[in-house]
Amino acid sequence: MRSHYCGSVNEAHIGQEVTLCGWVHRRRDHGGVIFLDMRDREGVAQIVFDPDTVESFAKAERVRSEYVLQIKGFVRARPDGTVNEDMPTGKIEVLGKELEILNAAETPPFPLDEYVDVGEDTRLKFRFMDLRRPEMLNRLMFRSKTTNFIRNYLDQNGFMDVETPILTRATPEGARDYLVPSRTHAGSFFALPQSPQLFKQLLMVSGIDRYYQIAKCFRDEDLRADRQPEFTQVDVEVSYMDDEGIMSLMESMVGDMFKELLGQDLGTFPRMPYAEAMQRYGSDKPDLRIPLEIVDVADLMEGVDFKVFAGPAKDPKGRVAALKVTGGAELSRKQIDEYTKYVGIYGAKGLAWIKVNEIENGANGLQSPIVKFLGDEVAMQIMDRLEAKNGDIVFFGADKTKVVNEALGALRCKLGEDLDLFTCEWAPLWVVDFPMFEELDGGGLTAIHHPFTAPSCSPEELRNAPEKALSRAYDMVLNGTELGGGSIRIHDGDMQKAVFEILGIDEAEQQNKFGFLLDALKYGCPPHGGLAFGLDRLVMLMTGAKSIREVIAFPKTQSATCLLTQAPGEVDAKQLRELSIRVRKPESGSESAQ
Repeated sequence: MRSHYCGSVNEAHIGQEVTLCGWVHRRRDHGGVIFLDMRDREGVAQIVFDPDTVESFAKAERVRSEYVLQIKGFVRARPDGTVNEDMPTGKIEVLGKELEILNAAETPPFPLDEYVDVGEDTRLKFRFMDLRRPEMLNRLMFRSKTTNFIRNYLDQNGFMDVETPILTRATPEGARDYLVPSRTHAGSFFALPQSPQLFKQLLMVSGIDRYYQIAKCFRDEDLRADRQPEFTQVDVEVSYMDDEGIMSLMESMVGDMFKELLGQDLGTFPRMPYAEAMQRYGSDKPDLRIPLEIVDVADLMEGVDFKVFAGPAKDPKGRVAALKVTGGAELSRKQIDEYTKYVGIYGAKGLAWIKVNEIENGANGLQSPIVKFLGDEVAMQIMDRLEAKNGDIVFFGADKTKVVNEALGALRCKLGEDLDLFTCEWAPLWVVDFPMFEELDGGGLTAIHHPFTAPSCSPEELRNAPEKALSRAYDMVLNGTELGGGSIRIHDGDMQKAVFEILGIDEAEQQNKFGFLLDALKYGCPPHGGLAFGLDRLVMLMTGAKSIREVIAFPKTQSATCLLTQAPGEVDAKQLRELSIRVRKPESGSESAQ
């Protein structure tokens, strides 16, 4: 029906007849000459109709925004003074000769000719219209280019694209599973995969050697800007390659992708141990574009009379740390109060601060309600350690280590954004040497990544001191966002059993939930490892979108609903009977109802 896309017609086509199909982007009537801007996924072309083509001119008078048209005409150069340098097609126009209205359109629920501030709920309800906007179309086209690049790169490096099951068995991977009832096995359920983890390990046992998949994954968890109940993962697994080899290969893939698709050189990816990242930045995914660092000052606070600081300083599980902001003394009391509220989100009970006005006058040159509690000597020792200068402000965190890390780590990023402290556009790194386990609030240990991650020690050493064990895990971080995480996997049955034991998974449960994996490890499992990238997050970063909902064609809301299709929805009693399911709705006012 068409010979060219609207956005692809250019000066090389002058004098040629073209057939275009698309939507009316804008209609203008200029004294007997009608101009139609016609839009498709590639862009916009200007079509001109004059009264000489009587029938087509009459039709052009009737069309309105978002009518679907087919137009035949001749490409010509725009007259002098009418060239639009801001449009790829701005040097040409099409003199329309034939016009066919393929479909009329009602008035759109919101304007599409330019970005307008429309509520997200409205945009998601009419997503099929929202996706017509060039901004959204461009993001989906970029996403397509990204997946195409990844496939080509992995294909060229000997990886095989293998699909793994969507209906599988529930496994503990850190989030709730979406369950699917089985009609043929009454009372039993499939689970939608949180990741293809176990299957890709089995593929290594099978000799596939190098596997990848752009896989749909599902997690029934609380949502935020970079989370969805269903998301897309670039899943990679390889045998006979150590962690450095895998990181080098994936670093090369991402670096080449940025060069080809964005023209950006990410440079080399530094390695940073987890412990260093937490100590200096309060985060295992630090944004290295921000030059602020967290500094420990607990040793200086142990002897002060101020219990807010002295208590955590003496607590083995506590931390007292400071964050210096160069030039931050200009912050108003109102702004400081707002930052105090902000860190409260992360459990901080307050936000102490000191403004440095005249450092040469010692403690008398410091402005803060807490200096009198610290004493002049301690206050100046802190300033010396931080190398504070006039015009700086120092923020403090004092609490359990986790609270201080999360609060000051988040504050560091917030200040970096608010004060525009970024020193570069892109800052990648690998975070390595993660602990194998972390303590649960109620006691016991849980795996930081997943229970199939290999430790950097023997099974015996792991059993003797699990809390000290480091894992062979690695996360790729870019601008404070975790792009992907992976590890060398456990390929030895004894080691896998040791990890299960430490996690409190007894032999019966091991066999019940992971018997197939333990069996596979008995039959010559090669050493292997892998990594999974969050495709949605990657595209979000590369396109500058604020949320992954902006780079997914049909996303869910933050309450995990689809406003377009009204999913999830109720099903009739007949379907439920076939599935041997009875629905019990929560009582009004109960906790579950809330």
